[in-house]
Amino acid sequence: MTPEKKVKNNVVKLLKDAGAYHFYPVASGYGASGVPDIVACIHGRFIGVECKANGGKPTALQEKNLMDIMNTGGVAVLVDETGMDKFKHLLAVGFPNAGVIYDMLDGGKYE
Repeated sequence: MTPEKKVKNNVVKLLKDAGAYHFYPVASGYGASGVPDIVACIHGRFIGVECKANGGKPTALQEKNLMDIMNTGGVAVLVDETGMDKFKHLLAVGFPNAGVIYDMLDGGKYE
């Protein structure tokens, strides 16, 4: 299993444990490119989660999609292995701000 797949599995487990609605968008010939790895809804918030292996960074198209989510009042999350505790905490207490990108990559800022 790749390091990114481990992150995705951990994120899905945390979403399930928190009772969130979630799914993996399918990128195919009919889907949009650059969409987040996981789409979820919890506590009335639309959340797009882009998962990365430690040290990974989103592509320009992924960044554009995360910005689009943020600019329309959703919550965009970048997460790697180092951000799992922060992500779990936000799922438990609720994301305090909509229209935000929560950067939980190693070295990223956390709002």
